[in-house]
Parts: sequence; C-alpha cells; structure tokens
Amino acid sequence: MSNQNSTKRLLTVSMLIAISFILMFLKFPLPFIPPYLTMDFSDVPVLVATFAFGPVSGILVALFKNILNFLIVSHEPVGNTANFLASVCLLLPTYYFYKIKKTKSFMGYGLIIGTLLMTLFMSIMNYFVLLPLYGQIMNLADVANNLKMIVSAGIIPFNLIKGIIISVIFILIIDKLRTVIHK
Repeated sequence: MSNQNSTKRLLTVSMLIAISFILMFLKFPLPFIPPYLTMDFSDVPVLVATFAFGPVSGILVALFKNILNFLIVSHEPVGNTANFLASVCLLLPTYYFYKIKKTKSFMGYGLIIGTLLMTLFMSIMNYFVLLPLYGQIMNLADVANNLKMIVSAGIIPFNLIKGIIISVIFILIIDKLRTVIHK
C-alpha cells in the first residue's frame, strides 16, 4: 500500500471513529426495555469501516469510540466493554459472509447471523461476567439476584432490536457509499 493510500485510510478511519463517538451521544431508551440499555447508531460507522478497509479497521473504530466514551463521558468500563463486544459480534459475521459472495443477500445473511451472534454472546457475557461485575462496581446486590430476568427481559430483546435497526440502516446507506468503498 502506498504512503498516500495509508494516509487516506488512517484519515478515513479516524473520521469514522469521531463520527461513531458523536453518534454515541444520540442515544435513547427503547420502549419496554430497561432504561440503562440505550440504543445509538454508533455501529453504523463501525460497519462502514469494516466494509471499506476490512475487519481490523472496524474493530479499531469500535475500540476507540468506546475508549473515548470511557475517558470523556461515562468513566464506567462495563457498558463500554459490552458495546465493544457487541460491535465485534455484529461486524465479523457480516464481513465474512459478504466475502463468501459479494452480494446484498449474503451481506443480509451476515447481518442476520451477526445479530443472532451478538444476542447470544452478549446474553452469555452479561449473565456470567458483565452484569455481576456491574453489580459489584455499582454496589447493586439486586443485579446478581435477578440475572435471568435481566437477560431474558432486557439483554436479549435489546440486542435483537439493536441488531435489526443497525442492519436496516446499514443496508439502506451502503449502496450510496459503495462507490467510496470500492475505490
């Protein structure tokens, strides 16, 4: 890769990190989901970086948006860790399914598998690691006593809804960005 291409790639990935970080501020709770699980659109630039430059770039966008969010906004590591893990669970299957056959239907299959993987993995991680850790950090004994309910009534539907919304938005904008991605 030439020096000019690597500079362009670094600049583009940096801009996608900034856009993703800003999109984290535009968050909102979903109806009937616990209010601490908020929906944002910061995974859309993660997917754009993945399709423009590969999965490592997408993972870097996901990582740095969460590092910035931790350092500047939340100062709480559990939510940012969960957001990073969910992003990676969504982007990897999407990218690798699309690599099998570069069609919109294979991208769709990847987004479906990514949404299901994100839901399953985040349910397991929340049940065994993230929620107990959050309960300890925040001194909330109720969290440990209600893990099954929190995961079944909150984490599972939240990740399914989030995956569907992010997938639909990404499919709607990817055609407009295709010329940039294929350059």
